[in-house]
Amino acid sequence: MELIRGRVAEADPALEMATSHALLRRTSRGGPQHDALRIFRPTPMVAFGRSDANRPGFPAAGAACHDAGFTPVIRSAGGRAVACTSATLILDHVQHDPGAQGGMTARFDDFGALLAGVLRDLGIESQVGEVPGEFCPGAHSVSARGEVKLIGTAQRIVRDAWLFSSVVIFDDAPRLAPLLTTVYDALGIRFDPASVGSVATEAPNVTIDLLEAALTAAFDERFGLVEADWEPAVLDEAKATVADHHAEPQATER
Repeated sequence: MELIRGRVAEADPALEMATSHALLRRTSRGGPQHDALRIFRPTPMVAFGRSDANRPGFPAAGAACHDAGFTPVIRSAGGRAVACTSATLILDHVQHDPGAQGGMTARFDDFGALLAGVLRDLGIESQVGEVPGEFCPGAHSVSARGEVKLIGTAQRIVRDAWLFSSVVIFDDAPRLAPLLTTVYDALGIRFDPASVGSVATEAPNVTIDLLEAALTAAFDERFGLVEADWEPAVLDEAKATVADHHAEPQATER
């Protein structure tokens, strides 16, 4: 399986979302030889689910993101709003699978256990399960002690392939919690800022580089990773579809 590291743009989170989706489409068309794990540290953004964009408070939520210096974007995977900084690791795993539709729950169980195991190996008392009042609530979140959320997971399924996306909050919880409070208030969704945790708080001796290495090693042990570069065709497709991931209409040149 390919391992692709890093951002594709200096400061365009919408293009990052489009690129992961383009990877998914490539795998859908091309088969298992195009399975890939992408890992990157985003610039400050709030990634909204498409259902968020249909809520009456979405414009106010997007404005709050801009006011805080975060770019609002629409992600491909399901779920609710997630806030990230460069102290976040995003793992986007795409895999060819003719039975993709039927395996959703099993993937949540499997990868939730894998991610929680990595955190336990780093000395964090981690477990899988929803934290009361958490952002992007789900039964397969990874938390510390069931009290603060550290990793959120979501999926997107297309024909013969799936995307499993994991957002790992390494640090910046004090910056994320107030923003998420404003965003979720605007969307009219229950949220408890005390539910936002970070790996750095739980394991102060762990660096983000060490965390990335541990996560990569776990996937390498399972799938066998080979470092790879971006295919130009994937980047071209992402650029052609980036508008789908902007959280507001873009101005056009006159």
